[in-house]
Amino acid sequence: MTKAGNRTTPHRTGLRRSVGFLGSGLYVPDRVVTNAELARTLDTSDEWITARTGIRERRFLDDGLATSDMCLPAAREALRRTGIEAEDLDAIIVTTSTPDQPLPSTAVTVKDGLGARRAIPLDIAQTACAGGIYALLVAAHLLQGEMFERVLVIGADTGSRATDPTDRGTRVFFGDAAGAVVLGPVPAGFGVQSWDFGDELCFDVAIPAGGSRRPTTPETAEAGDHFVRMNGPSAWKYATEYLPASIQQTLDRAGLAVGDVDHFLLHQANLNIITHAMDSLGVSMDRAPTTVERFGNTAAASLFTVLHETLLAEPETGRLLVLAGIGAGVLWGSICFRHYAIPGGLLKGEAE
Repeated sequence: MTKAGNRTTPHRTGLRRSVGFLGSGLYVPDRVVTNAELARTLDTSDEWITARTGIRERRFLDDGLATSDMCLPAAREALRRTGIEAEDLDAIIVTTSTPDQPLPSTAVTVKDGLGARRAIPLDIAQTACAGGIYALLVAAHLLQGEMFERVLVIGADTGSRATDPTDRGTRVFFGDAAGAVVLGPVPAGFGVQSWDFGDELCFDVAIPAGGSRRPTTPETAEAGDHFVRMNGPSAWKYATEYLPASIQQTLDRAGLAVGDVDHFLLHQANLNIITHAMDSLGVSMDRAPTTVERFGNTAAASLFTVLHETLLAEPETGRLLVLAGIGAGVLWGSICFRHYAIPGGLLKGEAE
């Protein structure tokens, strides 16, 4: 155990069955919101946002649509690329901090929309921007059971609905997106190689009202307490300290070195955080692909945006990928995969 935060016990994987990526999908809304557009209503500028975040634009979901409306097209693309039907799915995991509504389940909504009759629907909530990492770990363990062969994991968030339109400290960061990946058995030696997870209770990034401690009232709504509140310096401290340490721990557990990794796929919160983490590991940024400039921080979808683009650009078998994320709570983690390209799958450059 380490003193800072709570960590899992060191191990390789303990998985009896190798689990990897079979296909991925991505959906981003059509509406592009530039820094210049935000600067018209906020005390900020394109230069200020770009210098501090690396974000140049983000996508906002149209009014009348919800998180599940992004999940469905992302899921359908992942299924198409995997070459399976929705009815072949054994489980659907949706991780989001912005569900369609408190009840019913967003995962059930997605299951119904896909027609995935046999799938067990699971919602992973309150893991925020770390949700993708947690959902992948849960999926890998579900696939150890004999009844599970195909698990669909979706990370999605509608951050534009969770931020105060008048708060430049949060509004400029978040965008809307959904990413999906199908996981299933792969040959021995491929798929999950190792992981590391940790947590430390902290309220510096939080939505103060709307739960059982502070139920929704006219007063909480008037105060804007249903929007995300973020302590920027605290978020920077946690991310720059724990992300590189978690990545290194994951590689140590797999018996790998930083130089063995083809791509580091980090939570796309802030370009400066990604750059700092790579500098800490001694890794050049050409091994850390990014989407944050175009999509902003898409929270639970974040990892899947960069994973999807990486798998399309370089789908070859044997690629070593490390995924890492951190979110409000504070929760963080990383997973190492050795990719196995499914024979007959879509190849680099193939049309949608």
